[in-house]
Order: sequence, then structure tokens, then C-alpha cells
Amino acid sequence: MTTLLLLLYLFTLLAGLLLRALNLAYLKIHGAVVPAGFEGVIDGEVLRKASAYTLDNSRLGLIESLFDSTVLLLFLFAGPLPLYDRCIESLGLPPVAAGTLFYLLLLTAKTLLDIPFSLYRTFVLEARYGFNTQTLGLWIADLLKGLAISLVLLGLLLAGGFWLVEVSPQSWWLWGWGLFALFTLFVMLISPYVIEPLFFRFEPVRKEGVEEGVKALMARAGLAAGRVFQVDASRRSRHGNAYFTGIGRVKRIVLFDTLIERLQAGEILAILAHEIGHWKKRHIFKRLLVTELLALGSFYLAYRLIGWGGVPGLFGIDSLSFAAQWLPLAFLGSLVSFPFTPVSAWFFRRDEWQADRYACELHGNPEDLASGLVTLARDNLANLHPHPWYAAFYFSHPPVVERVRRLREAGK
Repeated sequence: MTTLLLLLYLFTLLAGLLLRALNLAYLKIHGAVVPAGFEGVIDGEVLRKASAYTLDNSRLGLIESLFDSTVLLLFLFAGPLPLYDRCIESLGLPPVAAGTLFYLLLLTAKTLLDIPFSLYRTFVLEARYGFNTQTLGLWIADLLKGLAISLVLLGLLLAGGFWLVEVSPQSWWLWGWGLFALFTLFVMLISPYVIEPLFFRFEPVRKEGVEEGVKALMARAGLAAGRVFQVDASRRSRHGNAYFTGIGRVKRIVLFDTLIERLQAGEILAILAHEIGHWKKRHIFKRLLVTELLALGSFYLAYRLIGWGGVPGLFGIDSLSFAAQWLPLAFLGSLVSFPFTPVSAWFFRRDEWQADRYACELHGNPEDLASGLVTLARDNLANLHPHPWYAAFYFSHPPVVERVRRLREAGK
């Protein structure tokens, strides 16, 4: 069985590599072609730079993926996992503390191993293409704050989960799922007011000609205008973006200051209308509901598998503590979920299409959203020619050329 698991994982890794190779080969063939509707904004020089940026990103991603996969396989199959498990047990800590420490140390180790890739991506690759604006001091501060927040939140979740196992050994899977669901909601509630402000400064959108438009747009959508903010993303990068955050009464739409600076007022409002579309279509709620239902099934399956007692043997290991068994279970879960990656991506893209259609109806001018996307694609050096299979498997957003085409057809 150990050999079969290794072969299955190597198959998923190979499938990902083949899709990546297809994507890059497709880019080499079509990368010099300016797509219809992008003329006058994107030229051959921009396309050349975008292709080089995509290639460099892909190479770095490939090296990082192979490194992470090698470390994971060695840790699970070459002996370090049971040795590490015994080291934690030798400390003589109570089960709750031992299980929590087991994963907090792994999180810290993973963060440290990722540092070289993050440094190279930020200060070499992103700087090479003119995107990075982050100082080393700010990068270090972000790293430390991010690690501290992750350790605190994960520590609370793990401690609560392992305590439930102790007090309810026959139904911990149900109580554990309930804790996970409540904790997910808790993080979504506090994130806009507690976590995100630790990294960014939020303020109302104040660009001339936009502020009144935002109020009018929000009023037409039946929403409070005070929930739209701009954020000082330019302190870290020149990339432009917008996102939706929070849940319930703490929902908000955030626009990068880099996006606001580069786009016309109508384009900014069209992108805002798209984000409002996610809000009005309740996409966040629906995704959260699906996540919690999948988590419920996963908790029950984990309960049955741990009760079976054969999980360590699948990896050629004699025995593992209760806490340690969740690591091979997560590995098995990644194998099972891999074929469903394109299914998940399809649902995400469907949500984006729905938000685009809503934006057209609310804002009233599809061309504004189309031209805004073209400008963002140019400024972010987006790959305008992804391979259809690669996009179908991985893309959470429809390819930008296809989005622009549909928007302009809707405006005719």
C-alpha cells in the first residue's frame, strides 16, 4: 500500500507538471499575438514582458513545488514522522499540549523553509519586473506578524479540538466539526477589523469623481456606502486588485490604491459593481456552506479511519499518536481531492461570470468593466494566452481575454 500511495502522489505531481508544460508551450506559440479588443493598450513589448514574467513565475513555482513535495515525501515515508512523534511524546506533556505543539512546530518549520522562496519572489522576481515596492524591514515585519497570528489562531483551534477528543472520545468528530465551523466564522468576523489592519491601512475611497459614484452605486444596490475602502497596497507591490472580505455585518469591499490610481472613474465603479455582485449573489456564504459540509464529512471519515487503526501501516509505520495521524490523513485527503480541483475551479469561475453579469446590470456600462480588465491585465503582466486545459483545471477566474470578449458582446 505504501508503494501505491507513493505512485498516486507522483501521478498527481506529474499531472500538474504536464499541465504546467502545456501552458508554457501554448504561451510560446501564441504569446506574441495581441488578442482582439486589447489593441492600443497592449503591444508586442508588453506581451514579451508578460510572457517572460509568466515563465519566470512558473519556473519558481515548479522549483518550490518540487522542493515541498520532496520534503513531504521524505517526512512521511522515510522515517522522520514517527521519530518526530516520539520526540514530542518524550516531553511528557498532556495530550492536548503535545498535539498542539506537534503542529505549531511544523508550522514554524514550514514558514522557515519557505523564506528563501519568498525572498527570491519578492526581491528578485517581482523587483525584476518593477512590481516590488516592499522594503526588507516591512517584509520581515509581515513575516513575523503573519507567523504570530497563525500560531495563535492554529494553537487555539488545535487545543480546543484535542480537548474535545479527550472529553468526548466517541463523538469528537461532530463536536470537532462544530468547533471548526464556529472558528471559521470567528476568523471571518474579526479579520476585517483585527487581522487585516495589522498589515494595511484602510480608508474611504477619495479619488475625485469616484467617491460620489461609489455612494450612488451602493445606494442602487441597497448597501451601505461605508463598507467600501481603499487600502495602501502600494507599500508592498504595484499590482492592482480588489477583493471582498468578511461576513454578516462586517462585510466590506476593498480596492487597492494601485488599482484606483490607474483606472478611470467609470472603470473603478464597474469593478466595484463586480465585487458587489459577489456580495449580492451570496457567493461567500455559499462557499462557506460547501466548505463546512465537506469538513463535516472529512471529520467523520477521519474518526472512522483513526478508529480502524490502520492509517500508520499505510505509510509503513508501526504506530503514531492520535495527533500525528492527522498528517497522513491530510496526505490521503490531498490525493482524493486532486481530481476535484477542476470542479472547484469551475464553480469559482461560474461565480465570477455571475458577478460580471450583475456588474453590467448595476453599473450599466459593460465597456467600463472590459476596459478596466484590459488595463489591469497590462499592468499586472497577466498571461493572455493560458492553455485551455490549464485554465480549466486551475483558474479560479475566467481567462481575461474571454471575460473581455463576453463583456463587449453584452454591451452591443
